[in-house]
Amino acid sequence: MNPITAESAPVESGVSAIRLENVCKRYGSLDVLTGLTLEVKRGEVYGFLGRNGAGKSTAIRMIMGITKLSSGSIYLFGESITSNVVEARQRIGYVAQEQHFYPWMTPSALGKFVRGFYPRWSQQRFTSLIDLFELPSNRKIGGFSGGMKAKLALTTALATSPECLILDEPTAGMDPVARREFLDLVSEQARNADTTIFFSTHLIDDIEAIADRIGIVESGKTVYEGALEPLSNSIVTYSIDESLYQPGSVPGEFVNGAANIMQNVLRHGRQLLVMQFPYGVPQNPVLDYGWVQENMTLEDVFIAVVAKSS
Repeated sequence: MNPITAESAPVESGVSAIRLENVCKRYGSLDVLTGLTLEVKRGEVYGFLGRNGAGKSTAIRMIMGITKLSSGSIYLFGESITSNVVEARQRIGYVAQEQHFYPWMTPSALGKFVRGFYPRWSQQRFTSLIDLFELPSNRKIGGFSGGMKAKLALTTALATSPECLILDEPTAGMDPVARREFLDLVSEQARNADTTIFFSTHLIDDIEAIADRIGIVESGKTVYEGALEPLSNSIVTYSIDESLYQPGSVPGEFVNGAANIMQNVLRHGRQLLVMQFPYGVPQNPVLDYGWVQENMTLEDVFIAVVAKSS
């Protein structure tokens, strides 16, 4: 299936922080990625969305050079990842879903250990972020909560002065308050430093407030890439009581062009028809008797796109 696309300004050659071209990954007979293509522009916050098992973490491990590609190409800062993966990784800050620190280390000891691997390490930034995040610098990390470890991982990643910050499900397991605080810190700190952010998650709320563009992956390939607004403005749900629904009927006549039916399901006694309009959802359409337009969240839109691509 061809990915849904949104109109956007053309990307100039050489300005992307990350670019994947038809990337595939196979483990024996299992195809995890089946032609993933995406581009992350410098200085933007890019939301990498997909349900669990869609291939997001596999893609990130290949971007980081941890896992080898089966086929396709990956470029970091305009250079193929195969040319010098070590140098490329020194320009990237990485926060994984699960934090693995030596439990006997303190944040102060961790900073001294890590800085030798990164030529652009900023001890001043590391110290200031430790204070900002209210992390005890001389307490053993083994006693930290999950949220504290996530903040420490972010502190360490930002102290490397990265050109690109990759976040792989960093808020998984956090309570809502800790998650919101973490996201605010990510947005503020990265934008102040003009850092590109590649944020992988299946939590739509994490992305909605901070992303400039998104890419949705399903079954190992990109099914949408573009801004949030055009996607949200092109999809709508109409519903009708199941007693009034006639199989094959649509809500009404639309003058804005033919609609693509994405879902047609029965839920809680109402027939739901999820439709996509190539020129935007019609405003104040004339609906046939019984049909009403439903409010949709970004999560509803995401589910519709993923369901149609399955």
